[in-house]
Amino acid sequence: MLKVGVLGAGHLGKIHLRLLQQSEKYELVGFYDENQENAQKISKEFGYTHFTTIASLIHAVDVIDIVTPTLSHYKCAKVSIKSGKHVFIEKPISNTVEEAEEIIALAKEYDVKGQVGHVERFNPAFIATKHMIENPMFIETHRLAEFNPRGTDVPVVLDLMIHDIDAILSVVKSPVKHINASGVSVISDTPDIANARIEFESGCVANLTASRISLKNMRKSRFFQKDAYISVDFLEKKCEVVKMKDAPETPGDFDMILQNAEGVKKQIYFANPDVEQNNAILDELESFADAIKNDTTPVVTLEDGTEALRVAYRIIDCFKK
Repeated sequence: MLKVGVLGAGHLGKIHLRLLQQSEKYELVGFYDENQENAQKISKEFGYTHFTTIASLIHAVDVIDIVTPTLSHYKCAKVSIKSGKHVFIEKPISNTVEEAEEIIALAKEYDVKGQVGHVERFNPAFIATKHMIENPMFIETHRLAEFNPRGTDVPVVLDLMIHDIDAILSVVKSPVKHINASGVSVISDTPDIANARIEFESGCVANLTASRISLKNMRKSRFFQKDAYISVDFLEKKCEVVKMKDAPETPGDFDMILQNAEGVKKQIYFANPDVEQNNAILDELESFADAIKNDTTPVVTLEDGTEALRVAYRIIDCFKK
């Protein structure tokens, strides 16, 4: 079992602590949180070992799980990597692209592995359909959330939309050609609702909407490609696949047939992929343990996290223009 320590014991940090303690692939050594009062309270309530310095925790483990506020990701990753420790970094990878690129360079220099916590890659509905998404030409995503003061220190693009940016980049294997975007600040000092249109060199277009001031939660993505429509509900963990194929010469009584103006007939049929329910956060953490043990490439690499951040900042730059 890999010895792991957690940096940061806020809302998400406590979830990571609980899951790592349950994991059969990690031995939870302890955690560090700069709020000593909060740290002592958590240690007393759950029995986790509380370390009083970051250095002492890093020294005691093989893997550091960074779940601190985004502004401190770079600092925590740098000191961990320079100590020869593998790092799991919650999304976004860091506060700036320059910091992220330095994290990549350090990981190579010190020969350690890194993974970024883009948890939607492990969403069972996305896993069930990802292999069916082939050369999509139009993508539409909606990620809407009810207002929560936690997270409003960063633009909604870095808080919410970056999930969909990463998911899209994982299926569209083409460089980004052009981005248009707009954002509106309603409650926060940074945009609370944003829309972005990303054009890829392949011709694919992705239209992304994110809001943290909605009346209901929604996390849906729709992928359109030749002869197929794939819908993924990340919130409900459901998916829908509608496909078309050439119509049979003699259709059955219940076959759904469409005919276009040229007389071409297509049969519509529905595929219902099996969605195996899971704990996505536990799966992403344990997939990182597998990558370390088997010396394989992590599912969400440091480079993946950096590219998602780079696109996110290109979107944010559009707001300024």
